[in-house]
Amino acid sequence: MDRSLADIAQAQAPLDATHGETRALHARRILLTGYRSHPHVGGQGVYLRELAIGLRDLGHSVTIASGPPYPETPDGVELVTFPSLNLFDEKNAFLALRLKHLRSKADRSEWLAHNTGGFGELRAFSYRLHAWLKDQGDRFDVIHDNQTLMTPFLDIARRIPVIATIHHPVAIDREFAVQGAHKRIDKWLTRRWYDFTDEQAETVRRLPYLLAVSEAARDSHAAHYGMAAEQAHVAFNGIDLEVFCPDETAKRDVDLIAATASADVPIKGLDVMMRAFVELAGQNPDLKLEMIGQLRDGPARQILTQTGLLDRVTCRSGVTREEIANLYRRAGVVVCPARFEGFGFPAAEAMACGAPVVASDGGALPEVVGDAGNIVPAGDSAALVTAIRAVLNEPDLARQMGEAGALRAQALFSWRNHALAASALYEKAIAAC
Repeated sequence: MDRSLADIAQAQAPLDATHGETRALHARRILLTGYRSHPHVGGQGVYLRELAIGLRDLGHSVTIASGPPYPETPDGVELVTFPSLNLFDEKNAFLALRLKHLRSKADRSEWLAHNTGGFGELRAFSYRLHAWLKDQGDRFDVIHDNQTLMTPFLDIARRIPVIATIHHPVAIDREFAVQGAHKRIDKWLTRRWYDFTDEQAETVRRLPYLLAVSEAARDSHAAHYGMAAEQAHVAFNGIDLEVFCPDETAKRDVDLIAATASADVPIKGLDVMMRAFVELAGQNPDLKLEMIGQLRDGPARQILTQTGLLDRVTCRSGVTREEIANLYRRAGVVVCPARFEGFGFPAAEAMACGAPVVASDGGALPEVVGDAGNIVPAGDSAALVTAIRAVLNEPDLARQMGEAGALRAQALFSWRNHALAASALYEKAIAAC
């Protein structure tokens, strides 16, 4: 039985705070950190931007420190940039090292990791941040990291209180990626790429104050990284309810399925989505799929190419939030097929627009969708077909799901409450120093 909205809202209540508060208990100088903060791909840039706005509106002084690509910076929020070596754009990354780079621990680390098959951006960003804070640390009362989770943050925490937001453990991505690699060398290279997850696990275990965006985020970190569940307070992400909201004048197209595609990797479940679409499209010649994101070479594209359905799928990238909201208002159903999500912004935003949502039971999606949508087993394309078909073929059901989803989104997904929860953790961390 799904918990009532009131029960969930109470469980999400900020520590030592009430829903009537409009200001933080103390105005603090906050440094939000993220190793990359792209505003339109994935949730990292969205999270930093919206949390910065929420904290600013509570009365805090907010600065964002980020590696590239950089976030959209809200009014009244300072941005400190830490350029990387950008080795992915180099024709020959091995020859990109210069004498000036040898003087920098961060540059040496990034170059060495990249040229030995590792992903070194997180550690390099942490080194750059650590060095910068040696001169600038007195400007801040607390550091709030967005899941960089590298061990230099433990050194920083000896001088400045640090809390961290945890979304989902990247160890889960590693597991899916290793399982999807067929050759022994590919499995080894995949493990090498994800070796930073061991360092993240150590950091999570040793940071006493964590903000989890869902119960699934908290519990999966406990299971994969060995942290104590009581280290983390759970507070749902918010969404922009002024942009993502119903529009009674919009007309839904019952032949349109909408989905997002930040990447065609096993954890995102696009292969499951495409297998379901192939079966549904075979029964409905007018059915089409519109995706936010790019469909690069991978299992999903191969499925569409082999079945001759690639021309019935439209992909758009670099779109605005308003354009995404308009898609959700037009779609007959929005599908979220991921095998695991630490939260699931597309599901929450689609619900807020009044769209009927079909989602997998991967990670936090059942927490986000609740009883306002259809939940199917992750990885089960047959169950996904049945659930999508039911929504497209039953207008009354679709309307009821959309109305319930909009009410749920309005009740539960508040950036103000998330910022209040963060503020309460700041006070606990500061008091403990």
